[in-house]
Amino acid sequence: MLFFRRSRLKARAVKQKSRQAAGRTTEALDARLPVAEGGGLLRKPFPDHWSFLLGELALYSLIVLVLTGVYLTLFFQPGMNEVVYDGSYTPLSGVRMSEAFDSTLRISFDVRGGLLIRQMHHWAALVFLAAIGVHLLRVFFTGAFRKPREVNWMIGVTLFLLALAEGFAGYSLPDDLLSGTGLRIAQGIMLSVPLVGSYVSMFVFGAEFPGHDLISRLYGVHILLLPGLILALVTVHLILVFYLKHTQWSAPGRTNRNVVGRPLVPHFAATSGGLSLMVFGVTAFLGGVAQINPVWVYGPYRPDQASTGAQPDWYVGFLEGALRLVPPWETTVTGHTLMWNVLLPAVVLPLALFALLYAYPFAEAWVTGDRREHHLCDRPRDRPVRTALGAAAVSAYGVLLLAGGNDVVAHAFGISLNALTWVLRTALIVLPVLVFMVVKRVCLALREAELERLAEGEETGRMRQTVEGGYEEEHRPVGDEERYVVLHGSMPAAPPLAAAGRDGSGDGAGRLRSALSHWFAAASHPRAESRESARQLRDRPPDS
Repeated sequence: MLFFRRSRLKARAVKQKSRQAAGRTTEALDARLPVAEGGGLLRKPFPDHWSFLLGELALYSLIVLVLTGVYLTLFFQPGMNEVVYDGSYTPLSGVRMSEAFDSTLRISFDVRGGLLIRQMHHWAALVFLAAIGVHLLRVFFTGAFRKPREVNWMIGVTLFLLALAEGFAGYSLPDDLLSGTGLRIAQGIMLSVPLVGSYVSMFVFGAEFPGHDLISRLYGVHILLLPGLILALVTVHLILVFYLKHTQWSAPGRTNRNVVGRPLVPHFAATSGGLSLMVFGVTAFLGGVAQINPVWVYGPYRPDQASTGAQPDWYVGFLEGALRLVPPWETTVTGHTLMWNVLLPAVVLPLALFALLYAYPFAEAWVTGDRREHHLCDRPRDRPVRTALGAAAVSAYGVLLLAGGNDVVAHAFGISLNALTWVLRTALIVLPVLVFMVVKRVCLALREAELERLAEGEETGRMRQTVEGGYEEEHRPVGDEERYVVLHGSMPAAPPLAAAGRDGSGDGAGRLRSALSHWFAAASHPRAESRESARQLRDRPPDS
């Protein structure tokens, strides 16, 4: 007993000394750094739903990109001067190629671990863009872009745009036949811009295509300009996330005025740290076993050749598909030819797409008249019109992505390329409309079914005989948590704006806004009988 008592006293003394040392260290750091002010951030609550980790997935794939990219810059030569290859890949021995392609081959075959790092870099780029895209979809479908997060939404869209440009620049650096074909298409897109197209092309390439300056210019843009902008916007994005606090899914105890979750340290940090290790591990595994962009198979770029069956990375596949679907429309005006088949899909479409993404939070607020702050996530079924619009846009993107490989699909399935192209043209017009109607109807049906289940209870599968001799199925009340989620899963939708123009008052914009408001909000409010049932259920005590 005496031994154990002495051990406890010694342990207490050690613990006290540790606390004193930690206190002195904290005081010393606080005198030089804002430790005390930052201590509260360590206890900041973070929602624990898996969907909130999509942003962290993009962040950690960006870190993989930076680390692997720094390694690759040590060996890459961004030059377009011709050299004769004499490296380890014997099928290309003696072939004339640019310094960029020569250094890419040396990284792949002669630098220790070079091929692994290069493929990790490419896979991380795909994961980075995919994570940003899915994260934007999550924010859109849950309404997390509304006040006060409109600026953060615009930053996210800008990050996606910069990531697209960064990916295309990195994809073009090896100067292989596949990426050179993509650059040739990019030059055609520049030339399609009326009046200034030729000047833009000469400015970018420095001479007639392909010139001798493009790779060195892309290299500076790829490793300095775009990464700097991306890292700066990521920093601002994270600062705003901390400042504005996280959105959260509705549940008992969670309101529009609080955030319920786990503290940043140690709980969320452990979860997020584990995700970072998974991202590193998965990209390393893919880089080691899944071959991607084998440039030695394509060979060096030559302007008189083009890759057959060439497909870009998935994130620009929709532009490739749009180029293939638009018919060969051209118009000649005073001796100048307008190539609508290139200008519309490759210039107008992307500009319109990103303009809609930037403007949507403000457009929805204008239509609905909803200027409230929103810190609770909407359930997609509670906003049928917004959900249907998003689903229709995703379906249109899917059609364009499929069209980007229509030649490969036609060859693989032995069907007519022209017939497939016409099918995809029709689908691009018809499918989004059908998807909108179906998704909107499904959201309404799910909502009505939930309210009906709350009113009648859940089926038990047991039958009982009534006093009149009939039979009916027994029901049990829905649980309190599920009832709360159904009735309070989203903030009540803003009521439709008052009708304008029926008495002759109001301008055209006011009438349009009123009509759009009724169209958008009517589907967000249950039918009259469902509203009455919901009101009674909301007022009913939890144990009734």
